[in-house]
Amino acid sequence: MLTELRIANFAIIDQLSLECARGLHVLTGETGAGKSIIIDAIALLVGGRADESLIRADAEEAVLEAAIVLPSASPLVARLRGDGLLGDGDTELIVRRVLSRSGRHKLYVNGNLTPLRTLQSLAGTLIDIHGQHEQQSLLSAQSQMDALDAFGHLKEEREEYGHAYERWRACQRDREEMVALLSERSQREELLRYQFRELQDADVKAGEEAALQAERNRLAHTNRLNELSQGSYDVLYGNDGSILGALGKVRDQLKEMAAIDSQGKDWETQCDGATAQLRELAHHLRSYRDGLDQDPAQLARAEERLDRIQRLKKKYGGSEEALLAKREQLQRDIDALDSGETRLGELERQLADARQQADARAERLTRERTKAGKKLATRVADELAALRMDRTRIEVMVDTDRTDAGLGPLGRDRVEYRFSANEGEPLQPLARVASGGELSRVMLAMKTVLAEADGVPIVIFDEIDAGVGGGVAAVMGKRLRALARHRQVFCITHLPQIASYADVHYVIEKSVSKKRTVTHARKLNQADRQEEVARMLGGVAVTTAARKTAAEMIVEAESNS
Repeated sequence: MLTELRIANFAIIDQLSLECARGLHVLTGETGAGKSIIIDAIALLVGGRADESLIRADAEEAVLEAAIVLPSASPLVARLRGDGLLGDGDTELIVRRVLSRSGRHKLYVNGNLTPLRTLQSLAGTLIDIHGQHEQQSLLSAQSQMDALDAFGHLKEEREEYGHAYERWRACQRDREEMVALLSERSQREELLRYQFRELQDADVKAGEEAALQAERNRLAHTNRLNELSQGSYDVLYGNDGSILGALGKVRDQLKEMAAIDSQGKDWETQCDGATAQLRELAHHLRSYRDGLDQDPAQLARAEERLDRIQRLKKKYGGSEEALLAKREQLQRDIDALDSGETRLGELERQLADARQQADARAERLTRERTKAGKKLATRVADELAALRMDRTRIEVMVDTDRTDAGLGPLGRDRVEYRFSANEGEPLQPLARVASGGELSRVMLAMKTVLAEADGVPIVIFDEIDAGVGGGVAAVMGKRLRALARHRQVFCITHLPQIASYADVHYVIEKSVSKKRTVTHARKLNQADRQEEVARMLGGVAVTTAARKTAAEMIVEAESNS
């Protein structure tokens, strides 16, 4: 329910505020007063296209705001919470749209800057606006099917079909991928096996490259390493006057000192430790020298192995880990190819089963839609007869495509509402109805019938009375109030018969202030309502008779509701 609407600096509106309640809201006023501008503002608040020309001439920005409270059980609440537009426990939606002359328009939902497309996706489910010449929600093929399914209470059947359809499509994709894989099997298998053999034969190990580089470096400098190790060994042990020989003399002296002074015992121990370490070092140096290999062939083998690893890394990845991962992936791909025919057979069986399930559920949807379509057409025709369109024919066509290509996300059906206002004339798609008055009454009839099934909480009719006479207008007013029991309804009208059924009545007036035209909205009390309905009955001069008739019309509307 729209609880409040505020408009600032929009077209000829300076500042305007509407407080709304449940029921039927009627907006009346002279032609050109700005009634439709208010509807345009609401349309922008649910994602309509913005235009800088709509900003009031002396302003840089136009600001539109609406507060909308939704029933806690409404499916829209769960959707809005899922989109992050409503918090847990919240049911009020505050929408604020700012139009700027710079073209940088902004949209806020509950204080958060929000992309326009997010709100546009909600437009047809939050507020339904019906104008004489607009493509209205019920004129789109998708909306016509949605309305039929809602009327027929087919939500569960549609969901079951949707699951079956998605499973079938997934099986199709899996099969197509396997067929594509097998279609290039020969070429792909040859390449895969070649690459796998290359990596398998190379048998690269983790850390091997670093070890080879160290070995190559050692082999390339064998002579120098031999000189250094031999020289170090000689200094430590091999030559006369070696370090270990000198340490032996030092130990003898420390031993003699320890015999005289016990403090020397510690130094003797330290000397023994140093001697042991240096003797061990000399041993390692000799073993290292003896183990040095001066074989050029071994260096060549290390160089060749490093070169092979480098080429493989360049071809398959930048590291040894990448080579190992590539080899494992190739093994998996080869295994998949080897089992491809078996897997394809399994996918074929799964696909056939999924198609059978989808076909069965699509056929059920078609049967239920056909039955619901006949009932919906009958109900709408009854409503149209009450609206003085008793010669009208309406038909809900369910056109089913049973070819292989017929299955779609919503079944095999294409739903279209067809209409003929004149006896002897063929049925035509509802979207092609030319008469604004006929279209308005069809929309009202549809909305009345669908009120309990339709989830749109706010419905707006812009000049639904176009081409309608007094008797029909009274019936339309009654139907609008009946619709307003299920939905909040707004209606711009020029007919007193419709205005007399209002639960909330605003008169839209235009005046000149400081040489500028300004639009105002005035909420009417009971006495003011009678005066406005009388004005609509009598024109410029409101007579006593017109006031009396207006009072009688309002009383009669109350008694007929």
